Amino acid sequence: MSFAARVQYYRRILEAYLGPGKSQLTFWHDTPEANPNATFSALGEYYMPFLAKADYSGHYDSAGIPMLDYRGQIALQYNPIAIAQWGLGNFNLFLRTQDPARQKRFLSASALLRHNLEENSFGLAVWHHHFDWEYRAPLKSPWYSGLAQGQGISLLVRAHQSTGEISYLNSASRAFQAFLRSTAEGGIAYTDERSNLWFEEYIVSPPTHILNGFIWAAWGVYDYFLATGDSTAKVLFEQAVQTLIKNIHRYDLGFWSLYEQSGTRLPMVASPFYHQLHIVQLRIMYHLTGEKTFKSYADRWEGYRSRRSNRTRALCYKSAFKLCYY
Repeated sequence: MSFAARVQYYRRILEAYLGPGKSQLTFWHDTPEANPNATFSALGEYYMPFLAKADYSGHYDSAGIPMLDYRGQIALQYNPIAIAQWGLGNFNLFLRTQDPARQKRFLSASALLRHNLEENSFGLAVWHHHFDWEYRAPLKSPWYSGLAQGQGISLLVRAHQSTGEISYLNSASRAFQAFLRSTAEGGIAYTDERSNLWFEEYIVSPPTHILNGFIWAAWGVYDYFLATGDSTAKVLFEQAVQTLIKNIHRYDLGFWSLYEQSGTRLPMVASPFYHQLHIVQLRIMYHLTGEKTFKSYADRWEGYRSRRSNRTRALCYKSAFKLCYY
């Protein structure tokens, strides 16, 4: 990252944490938890509750759709991942309460994602982010994400199930095609030299295999299989499960989890929020698959989190990484 880009990055972080009002961080940093009402063999409540996100207290547009405030030059933006999570949270609450206001919210999110599915330069249907984002390789508008594809699908197949409107399932089917194409071909899939299949949250080269984004994307593939019975989706999810089983040890530092496979001399350690998210996601993966590896690592990482010395060490690693690479 250039010096100018680094200055801009830190300015945006300071504005998000210290500026007045609600920043985009208000939406993302809820408390990760598994949904005790979720079902795993049929479409029902989503695997995480997203209840705080369902009642997001930040900005909304005139149609009642949440917008995130990134401050500075980026300012207010629609984020397809945030809209999907807001919709899923309201879907969960609608199933619990049958409140028509919750139904309206989740269907508003679904309709917006259905409408905003756009073709990328390779002709694949994706949800674009229409703002630049400073990752270690800057993401230039418009950019797309495997995480957005997965969670958008998870919402749309539930909207189809709830309403019977085929347009929701058709849009989910279009979005699913990105999982069938490599990142070099405009998709979000990457097969490494050991034949492991990854779904990439950020499309960069070399790929970074962000753990939380990979798992959330895989849930979208699983939900598409539940909705359609598509054997290709079933095989893709099974391949993703095997990738995670074979590689989860690479995210274990012995005292904390890694956010990604950065390929840098200093590893990118997960923040406390993402470490807890990893634990929750692995517990859900255990319930989805029955694979004991996921429960074992979730228990181990929960133990890491309970020790203050580990939390302090992780913070030091995280700070050093940010200073060196962001």
